[in-house]
Amino acid sequence: MNLLALVPIFLIGLLGGVHCVGMCGGIIGAFSVAGPPAKTFPIAVITQTRPVGFPAAGSLRILAFNLGRITSYMVAGAVAGLLGSIPALIQITTLQSIGYWLANVLLIALGLTLMNIWHGLARIESVGLWLWRRVQPLISRFLPVETMWQAAALGSLWGWVPCGMVYSVLMTALLTGSALHGALVMLAFGVGTLPLLFSMGLLGTRLQANLQKPSVRMFAGLVVLSFGLLGMFRLSTGISHGWLDAVCITPSMNR
Repeated sequence: MNLLALVPIFLIGLLGGVHCVGMCGGIIGAFSVAGPPAKTFPIAVITQTRPVGFPAAGSLRILAFNLGRITSYMVAGAVAGLLGSIPALIQITTLQSIGYWLANVLLIALGLTLMNIWHGLARIESVGLWLWRRVQPLISRFLPVETMWQAAALGSLWGWVPCGMVYSVLMTALLTGSALHGALVMLAFGVGTLPLLFSMGLLGTRLQANLQKPSVRMFAGLVVLSFGLLGMFRLSTGISHGWLDAVCITPSMNR
């Protein structure tokens, strides 16, 4: 795998972080909640009672949470890549072609979601609800978060929250046809989401409010949308060279 291909994946994670802050930002509040955990933790219901400060211990817990989350992404990517390596799937060119188109369509849908224009991508999240219903009850065992290990365990569970953005990148991991490459794709994506979510843990709701501004979401959405449109352009024309390869998340059809 060309490591250059991971750059757009990283950028998608970085720009998609404005969506992550809305989905996952609240869970960071668990690091500063002193009282007993609630009995249930539906998605996006956990709220932050006060901004998390900058003590080293708190920062390490936030980092551990995110590393646990990224590890779950890598596991999912490895599984997806392994499924894509099944000979029967690799040998069916038509099926592979459909996968390439679908990956870019999902990217366009993600861009529209970030721009608050269309939220149809949320319907895809129902695919992971069956798994999340089994994982969710385990979360309360690690709250309130007092150690790095608790934070890492909580993050590894939170990584399975149904998320259309994660699923759109998992399609690319599937198309790599390799467990290792699939894991690398999700690692690049997860590292891309890290700066904003780590900062969210430190700065709290102040950063969240800024990232949800229409202008910020519009900019992030336009860039992600452009990745998807360029990918579809390359697939439809067969053009494969230089800069176009560097901004597309799927292989070209003539490779």
